[in-house]
Amino acid sequence: MKIPVIKQLVETYSKEELIKAEAAIAEEQRPEIEIPGDDEGEQLTHAYAAVKILESMEANSSDFKTALREYTGRVRNSIS
Repeated sequence: MKIPVIKQLVETYSKEELIKAEAAIAEEQRPEIEIPGDDEGEQLTHAYAAVKILESMEANSSDFKTALREYTGRVRNSIS
C-alpha cells in the first residue's frame, strides 16, 4: 500500500470510477482508469483504500489526512 498512489487516486477520480475499477480488477479485467501498483493485488488495495477514504471524507466532512489516518488505523488494528 503506497500512500502517494492512494492520495493521487482520491484527488483524480470519483468514488464511482474507483468502485468500477476495483470490481474490474477483482474480476481479473483491465479497469477503465489507471490504478498504479506492482501487481493486481496492490492495485486492488489502492482502489479499495481510495474508495474507503472518499467514503470517510464524505460521511465525516473530513479532509484527506484525517480520513487517511482513520483508514490506516483500521488497517493496523486488523493486522495486529
